[in-house]
Amino acid sequence: MGAVPHNCPMEIIGGLLAGGFIGAVLGFIGAGGAMLSVPILLYIFGFTPQAATTAAIAVVLAAAISGLLPKIKNKEVLFKEALTIWAIGLVTNVGFSLIAHRMADEVITTGFALVLVAAGTSMLKKPVAGVEKKVPLLWLIVISLVIGVITGLFGIGGGFLAIPILVHFFKNPQGKAAGTSLAIIVLNSITAFFGHYQSWPDVTWTVPIAMAISAVVIAGLASIKSGQMNPATLRIGFAYVLYLIAVFTLVETWI
Repeated sequence: MGAVPHNCPMEIIGGLLAGGFIGAVLGFIGAGGAMLSVPILLYIFGFTPQAATTAAIAVVLAAAISGLLPKIKNKEVLFKEALTIWAIGLVTNVGFSLIAHRMADEVITTGFALVLVAAGTSMLKKPVAGVEKKVPLLWLIVISLVIGVITGLFGIGGGFLAIPILVHFFKNPQGKAAGTSLAIIVLNSITAFFGHYQSWPDVTWTVPIAMAISAVVIAGLASIKSGQMNPATLRIGFAYVLYLIAVFTLVETWI
């Protein structure tokens, strides 16, 4: 079953507005774009779960690239860690991307809601000051495999998992954690998008393209301005948004 056709001007305008919101979240926080893109495509634009996760990957990829560029310029990206997490996670990312189209819609949406709850909870933890240190190899492997699973199944880049681990356990500054998260999202989204090739024909691309264009512009601007915002306020606000979306998703799925 394909997505509902999306060609009227109002839906394109809606796509532009939604993309701006997604881009702002990615630029300011460094994560969360797909966690907003999937429910927006599902419940506002009438996409199926398979089509929504596939389209969300494309939107988030474009926005994450835009948000990543200022972080690279400011030297706020741990490239070695990002590349390692992506490379190790290839196994689960590609594997689950290839089987995602065979899974029931209820499995996708329920799993997605549980990921949202975990993401919101991780955002509420306060960073603890300390000396910045490298991420041990064992932790990198575990993080990578888990991020690969959620990217492959749900179209989520994994930034929500990478950021709190980099900040809480390895004392990386928030800006550097966000920049590294964006790099992980870019690499994982490229992989997952091609892994979802069987779902490409199910997506009507007009609205996702509008979302991507808007997200790219806003993510770049937000990434530049992110240092001027209170990170604690952003995290708490976003956490409660994720909880609300999770509850709504479960209600829509099962009631």
